[in-house]
Amino acid sequence: MMEIVELNSDHVASVAALEKLCFSDPWSENSIAYELTSRLSYWLVAVDDGEVVGYIGSQSVLGESDMMNVAVHPDCRRKGVARALIEALSEGLKQRGNVCLTLEVRASNAPAIALYDKLGFTQVGRRPNYYRNPKEDALILRKAL
Repeated sequence: MMEIVELNSDHVASVAALEKLCFSDPWSENSIAYELTSRLSYWLVAVDDGEVVGYIGSQSVLGESDMMNVAVHPDCRRKGVARALIEALSEGLKQRGNVCLTLEVRASNAPAIALYDKLGFTQVGRRPNYYRNPKEDALILRKAL
């Protein structure tokens, strides 16, 4: 059964491996490990049968949070993992006193955009050429917590 828990040092290597699997410009293991030391950061992992199958990370300043990363192992997609992670992150951030959550998403990522829409995010802007490998605009989405 899947559970969502806070990121700890035991998860860092698995999260880094998922980064490499899911993204063309992945975060390094050191960058992910640093998030454990930052008082601004709040990261969660989805663990199923002892394996990390997804993760989500955020940073918060003055009550406003930015979703940094979210990824789900390709074998576990379309099973509600991303939704569960986003909902858990939103609730955890709200409990910590944050009032909104913002994220960037590739303009071409229709499945992610549809999920964010279902979860109450609305587009508030666009960042031209935000992504590299390949170069692409990002949509800026936000929701109140």
